[in-house]
Amino acid sequence: MLKKVLSIALALMLVFSFAACGGAEEEAAPTSDVTVTMITDTGGLGDESFNDSAWAGLEKAKADFGISTNVLESQTADDYAANLSAASAEEADLVISVGFLMQEATASAAAQFPDQKFAIIDSTVDAPNVAGLTFKEHEGSYLVGIIAGLTTETNKVGFVGGMQFALIEKFEYGFKAGVKSVNPDAAVLVNYTGVFDNPALGKEAALAQYQQGADVIFHASGGCGIGVIEAAGEQGFWAIGVDQDQSGLNPEAVLCSMIKRVDNATFMVSQAVVEGTFSGGNIEFGLAEEGVGYSDNAGNVPAEIAEQTEVYKAAVVNGDFAVPFDKASFDAFVAPVM
Repeated sequence: MLKKVLSIALALMLVFSFAACGGAEEEAAPTSDVTVTMITDTGGLGDESFNDSAWAGLEKAKADFGISTNVLESQTADDYAANLSAASAEEADLVISVGFLMQEATASAAAQFPDQKFAIIDSTVDAPNVAGLTFKEHEGSYLVGIIAGLTTETNKVGFVGGMQFALIEKFEYGFKAGVKSVNPDAAVLVNYTGVFDNPALGKEAALAQYQQGADVIFHASGGCGIGVIEAAGEQGFWAIGVDQDQSGLNPEAVLCSMIKRVDNATFMVSQAVVEGTFSGGNIEFGLAEEGVGYSDNAGNVPAEIAEQTEVYKAAVVNGDFAVPFDKASFDAFVAPVM
């Protein structure tokens, strides 16, 4: 298993090196006979977040390697198993499950189709034909927590989550730790919508927090976040996006976004199939691997706040302290002195 993890890590480093250098110019993209099928969670394409980011990685792989790409969108959780079976039966070279909610269905499909290659985002499956691609969401959320704590004028900020699972709580507690590190007097309001695909519920949660005084609200709620950003634009508070830069939804309302390079993950695993280096196992993407972070395409984060955030980022990367990821680690967290 260690060899498998190392092989995935090596492939990851190559992808990031390629991205950092801007890639080599090619006269024409090569043509590949590889087919990759992606299974979305119930948020589907158009969520301006998790699923769209995963699809962007496949679109890049299509442009760079000439692969064929397909997507099966899940309307309900009952579709996960059926979509995985359909993609496997059609003999896609790689089937990618987008989201931890598909862990059980992916494990079953991997056992049913042992010769099929699978990858799953945000979860792991103990099978030789499944690559698990996970992230240190708490580390990226820590950075936007610092930005929120330094930005708030009311000393109240908010967090809107989707379904309350351990994975989404990593966003919550990392965010809280960032706020605590720079503004221990600030209160963090927390609400969960219970779903990832209802913008109206996201808007409702954000408005409730705004009415309680929150002037910066971070969401980790998939499609519900569209409603959070809509509320921010209408009421004049700051929203913090998630997964990919969401400033395009409203550049005057999105302070920044906690980015999670799901696109790099789907690109990397597709590249591994094209090059014949695919291996089961798991790799976790954190700040050190540039797998998470924050973006500010709209230029709303003041330079002095960005500079302070970089100081804390460097400390995390250097291992000076560990960012909490759940209630127990948050309760034990001692804010670093910078």
